[in-house]
Amino acid sequence: MNESGGCCRGGSGITNDKNIKAYVKEKYGQVAENADSGKNASCGCSCTSKDAITRDLYAEAEIQGLPVAALLASMGCANPIALADLNPGEVVLDLGSGGGIDVLLSAKRVGPTGKAYGLDMTEAMLTLAMKNKAEAGIENVEFLKGEIENVPLPDACVDVIISNCVINLSTDKDRVLREAFRVLKPGGRFAVADIVLIKEMPQVVQNHLAMWAGCVSGALEINDYKLRLLEAGFVDAEVEIVKTYSEDDATDVIPNEVVRQLGKKGMAGLMSSFVSGFVRATKPKSGTLKIT
Repeated sequence: MNESGGCCRGGSGITNDKNIKAYVKEKYGQVAENADSGKNASCGCSCTSKDAITRDLYAEAEIQGLPVAALLASMGCANPIALADLNPGEVVLDLGSGGGIDVLLSAKRVGPTGKAYGLDMTEAMLTLAMKNKAEAGIENVEFLKGEIENVPLPDACVDVIISNCVINLSTDKDRVLREAFRVLKPGGRFAVADIVLIKEMPQVVQNHLAMWAGCVSGALEINDYKLRLLEAGFVDAEVEIVKTYSEDDATDVIPNEVVRQLGKKGMAGLMSSFVSGFVRATKPKSGTLKIT
């Protein structure tokens, strides 16, 4: 952990929408700069090494030929490319694309007749992603600046939405899901990796900025996630648990001050409250079929 500096400094501040967004942008900007200089990224408290959430997500064969910085900047919690089942000619949008690793992998899957968009709000991440695109020599890629709550694309233009441990960072997840629904073509697929809850977290965690930026505090409970997808208009919403965490994983994920406040029993409860999941849903081929 890095309680005295780096990403975690000031992490116990007041959590409101404005502060959360500012903290997330600052932290992820630092991750981009670290990756560009050859340092690892982390979704948890440390900004210099992979943590239990972000490490070992991609097979060696899958990332061959990709820039090292794209992998170093990866802060995901699973591999959405393994989930999305991409086909040649499809158009893909990655919400919160970071250094671009999942966009570049998607572009290779959909081939020259398809296209992969990456959307990110952090300037340093976009700069790094463009550098990684140029180094990889992959042409069917476009990176867009913007927020996942306001996607700068027209209606019904995308076949597949992917995302890797980013939707949990938003303070307006219903709007994110409505935007995903809007830009998907009829029959389009929502296939994201995200941190999800299987039980309620302690209040101290919910109100901790570093834990928000660390992909945990903003996570939705599994059934709540599915319900929100249905309310946004999706059908066939499901969540598959792909990775669980233990107290042994807490060292590089949870800030020291949270560990001290919760104690051993509290930490055991916290580390068993969240998991990495694959979240799937489909936009109906006709109509909106929304729950009222």
